[in-house]
Amino acid sequence: MYYIIGDIGNTSTRICLINNSKIFKSIIFDTKNIFLKGYIKKIFNRFFKKNLKRKILFSCVVPLALKEIKKALKKTNYKVFEIKSLNLKKLIKINIRNINQLGSDRIVNSIEGKRFRNCLIIDFGTATTFDIVKKGIYEGGVIAPGVKSSIKNLSKSTALLPTFDLKNKQKTYGKNTKDALNAGFIWGYDGLINNIINKITKNWKMNYKIILTGGYANLFKKIIKRKTIVDQNITIKGISKVYREVL
Repeated sequence: MYYIIGDIGNTSTRICLINNSKIFKSIIFDTKNIFLKGYIKKIFNRFFKKNLKRKILFSCVVPLALKEIKKALKKTNYKVFEIKSLNLKKLIKINIRNINQLGSDRIVNSIEGKRFRNCLIIDFGTATTFDIVKKGIYEGGVIAPGVKSSIKNLSKSTALLPTFDLKNKQKTYGKNTKDALNAGFIWGYDGLINNIINKITKNWKMNYKIILTGGYANLFKKIIKRKTIVDQNITIKGISKVYREVL
């Protein structure tokens, strides 16, 4: 049987058609497009097929976008659920004060990362997030400014600084504006990311995995001074696990 799951982020949304636990089809689009008339119906029409389960599961950090999707599917036979509406206790223990303050994407990332028992998941999304799983328990995390959003905000806030594509080829300080910006972001995030990793893992007397995901995962893999793995499907894998075991 096939089923539909998705991840609604602040910048982009990904919807996947899953067969058992494997991704059969995947579409990524700007989250803002969800609010365009008729857009989301066209997207889902590309997923609807025979042998498709009627429950659809999302992780979502943009409540209004999820509301729009529910509205679009209201007159269909499909019912939309969000991760936090389910009982996740059998999948992971979450050791923080208020689960409502924890993004659904970070929850499912940790559910998937839990298979390593001890891990640190770094997600290069709209924000750069660090999530800690120790002995199979979610223990909390760190939120830092996102790389791409920081580049855009700097350009919007200044008259003469351009947007640019970040490149990991910075051997010295810049001789022009774009190289100077690239140096600032590469060297700045080098210090930020490696320092946060060191702070988090300083007293860890155990083997742990560092898992990278999100847009800049492959770029910063070359900069991080610890052994890392890149998994661009960790969020979808986590949602799929919740679907199979809870929904």
